[in-house]
Parts: sequence; C-alpha cells; structure tokens
Amino acid sequence: MTAHPYDALQPDTVLDAVESQGYRCSGQLLGLNSYENRVYQIGIEDAPPLIAKFYRPQRWSDAAILEEHAFGFELDDREIPVVPPLKNAEEKSLFEHAGFRFALFRRQGGRAPELDNEENLRWLGRFLARIHAVGKIERYRHRPRLDIETFGRAPQRIVQESGMLAEYLKQPYKTITDLLLQRVEIAFDMVQPLKLLRLHGDCHPGNILWTEHGPHFVDLDDSRMGPAVQDLWMLLNGEAEERQIQLGWMLEGYREFCDFDPTELMLIEPLRSLRLIHYAGWLASRWSDPAFPRNFPWFNTPRYWEEHIQTLQEQLARMDEPTMRVY
Repeated sequence: MTAHPYDALQPDTVLDAVESQGYRCSGQLLGLNSYENRVYQIGIEDAPPLIAKFYRPQRWSDAAILEEHAFGFELDDREIPVVPPLKNAEEKSLFEHAGFRFALFRRQGGRAPELDNEENLRWLGRFLARIHAVGKIERYRHRPRLDIETFGRAPQRIVQESGMLAEYLKQPYKTITDLLLQRVEIAFDMVQPLKLLRLHGDCHPGNILWTEHGPHFVDLDDSRMGPAVQDLWMLLNGEAEERQIQLGWMLEGYREFCDFDPTELMLIEPLRSLRLIHYAGWLASRWSDPAFPRNFPWFNTPRYWEEHIQTLQEQLARMDEPTMRVY
C-alpha cells in the first residue's frame, strides 16, 4: 500500500512543530474530529491548551491559506465572533515543520446551537450579515468560487473515474447527476448577475459553537467566493413550513446589518444538490487517506451508492418544490 503523506505526521512531529513556535508542550495531545486536515488539542505548560491544524498537503497554496487567515483577522478586528489563527512575533500565522504547513489557534469551546429557537436564529442572522458585509469588501484571488464546475461536474467526474461504482450503477448515477446539474445550471442562469462574496463556506451547525455570550464561528478552511444564501440554507432543517419560519427569523436579524437579495432563495435547492454531489466526490477523492476508510466504512459499498442515487432522485423532485419566500 502506498504511504499517505499524513503517515509521517507522528505525535512527536506534532509536538515539535508547536514547540518550534516558542511554546513548551506538556506532552498532552488529543486528536480532534477533522478529516480534511489533521487537528489536535495540544497541552501547553502553564497556559491554556492550543489547537494545531496541519493542512492537507497539496490542497491549498500558501496564498490561498493566507487569504483565509486574512479574512479571519478582518472579522476578528471588527469583533465578529470567529476564531482566527495566532500570529508569532514576526506577525506570521502560517508555519512549516518537517514538510507540513500548520497554524495555531486558541481553544474556544461551546455547545451545539439550538436552531429551533427564534432568538438564536435572529442572532445567527445578525452575525452572518456582519460576516458577509466584511466579505463584500474584497474578493479572494487565490481561493475558488462555489460554482457548478467545482461543486458539481468535477466531483461527478471523480466518482465516475474512481472505480467505486458497480457496473449496474454507472448509468443510473450518470443519468441522475446529469439531470440535476442541468437543473442547477438553469437555476443559476435565472439568478444572474450572481453577487459573489467571501463566505464562511461550510456554515453547518457543527461549525458554530454557542456559549453564554452567544455564537462563534469556527473553521474557515472552506471559505470561498459564493452567494450569500449558501451560508444560510445549511442552518435550516425540518419540513418545508418549518424551514420557511426559520428562514424568516434568520433574515430578520440578517437585514439589520446587510441587504439580502431574495432572488437567491431560488438557489437553495440547487445548492443542496451541488452539496450532495460534492460530498460523495470528496469522499471518493480522499479514499487513499487511511482516515477515510476507517471513519466511513459504509462508503465504498454498493448499498451506499444505491442509497446515494435514490437520494439524488429525491432531490431532483425537491427541485420542483415552491421557492421559499421573504416576508
């Protein structure tokens, strides 16, 4: 079996990397729930623990990582509750050790958000609006945009070329993904010109932590250019009526700080379609990383792909549901 680059990231390497930035590690090391990168909580002598994120080799350029860091600093400077990386005495935030690039963060805990709470959703809406208001100021030059190619066609090709689809599933997968992507393209064409801004990019409930002071947002690793609604729809759950109510509460808070273009609501189901296709492509593209077969043992099975195709067929029907409204 070919060695994976992360095989060289042993505990001693992690601790030595942190100490290379002037910290004295206590020897405590806890791996955290992250698959794309490797993330650890590191005990520090006579100080609170730190979080060390080791970036997946060859995923981002240095310039793309530093753009993400800069966005985090911009938000933090405006007292928007994100967790930016720490800088060293030379004002650097991206470091390298033993061939691995890494960043350090303060540990900031919290609990999962209660997304059926009216005031919580207004609160999240206000903070997302403030993130987007900053996101509009500049554009990313080195990070990708959320579009049909990167989130749809590219992952579709990855799956088709992965060898994971059984022969009897190849044509059904191609047929349903082609149909979905055609519908997505039509929807995107109807919302032109599409207003793109710097997004959180992966604003699901797991990337929001709640404390007595309210929410804070973590993990800007997937930040990219895209439409504002991408950071909103992933926080909606339940049946259509429930999602409509939740959206209304969130937008009440959002519009206190930022305008929202209601035509973007036409993109909610297309964006959900892209995420479904992208997720399967992401898992297929990472299958050589031992962490993925270990943590997603159900993925490379005919049953998974049968169910995935069924989910995509259901999503195609969902694309015909009435568009959500702004009141």
